[in-house]
Amino acid sequence: MRVVSWNVNGLRACAKKGFAKFLESSNADVVGIQEVRADPAQLDPETCFPQGWQAYFAPAVRPGYSGVAIYSRVEPDDVQIGVGEKRFDDEGRLITARFGELFIVNGYFPKGSGKDRDNSRVPYKLDFYRAVFERVQRLRKRGQVLVIGDFNTAHEEIDLARPKDNAKTSGFLPEEREEFSRWIAAGWVDTFRVRHPGENGHYTWWRQWGGARERNIGWRIDYVLACPAAAARVRDAFIWPQVMGSDHCPAGVDLD
Repeated sequence: MRVVSWNVNGLRACAKKGFAKFLESSNADVVGIQEVRADPAQLDPETCFPQGWQAYFAPAVRPGYSGVAIYSRVEPDDVQIGVGEKRFDDEGRLITARFGELFIVNGYFPKGSGKDRDNSRVPYKLDFYRAVFERVQRLRKRGQVLVIGDFNTAHEEIDLARPKDNAKTSGFLPEEREEFSRWIAAGWVDTFRVRHPGENGHYTWWRQWGGARERNIGWRIDYVLACPAAAARVRDAFIWPQVMGSDHCPAGVDLD
């Protein structure tokens, strides 16, 4: 079973760059996308209802903003939208699909930077982390859980190209990294890093100017975290920087 996560940076734009072809070529069974930035009614049929796929959307109330979705080859046993708090759910940040005993939680974790490029949204971001943490901790008592998505945090210095330059930038602040570490301490497994310990240069997001992607000056902020029971099923974890169409690239896992 292959599960893939991708922040598409606007699904309507990504659709024009080959999203439908990506779905087919990915050989994925489940694809979770973030930053959809569209209501399903605004999508063309090929994108909203691709042949051979089930699609489930959690759009934001604000038009053209945020939003997550799950595409799956088979119909899930259950789909739930949100975390149960209006301030988060109005932004379309979480969708959970259950396939038997496997829960796939697809999240678009907030940025901590505000409109003025300050760090004013960091408290909101950390509150969202904690709300999702409580939810997935409950889910892991019921089965195997994968938490996939754009976490908007580089956990360690190895996870971004220029850690010293970004020490005061949201996405690499001490309090954000500490919250991520709390998840790891609770048993959540960073499926990619445990297979590539100590390896530099693995990133999932690059700025869209200055040739950052070409020079691989990026951040690893997209993850697949697994509870111990789900981690035992993971046979491979990967990042696909060659996939274009967004300022992020896909990340995923292969499971037994």
